[in-house]
Amino acid sequence: QVSLVESGGGLVQAGDSMRLSCTASGRTLSLDSMGWFRQAPGKEREFVVAISWSGHILYDPDNEENLRGRFTISRDNAKNSVYLQMNNLKPEDTAVYYCAGRSGSVVVAEDEYEYWGQGAQVTVSS
Repeated sequence: QVSLVESGGGLVQAGDSMRLSCTASGRTLSLDSMGWFRQAPGKEREFVVAISWSGHILYDPDNEENLRGRFTISRDNAKNSVYLQMNNLKPEDTAVYYCAGRSGSVVVAEDEYEYWGQGAQVTVSS
């Protein structure tokens, strides 16, 4: 079993930056890919970005242009951690951000991720 714990989040103003962290514990050798999803108020949870053990990165193909220039994912395998650096935040980025992990390659589909964190609230005021 794998446990994921997020940290970071909070209230910021539009244009600010924020960094989310997620640390895995337990059977971490089974974690090949880790990523981030988010769920805005009244909307379904959506994929944001994921990174494989080897560093391959996948952004949401439907939102890549918007995300790639502002959101950066990174991973420290030695610390079993993944990070999401978010710059130039916008009010529409307001959501609960979830860390997720799986034993296979990076994918978009939510139901392919086996492990989930508890979520971190990110609120961006205008």
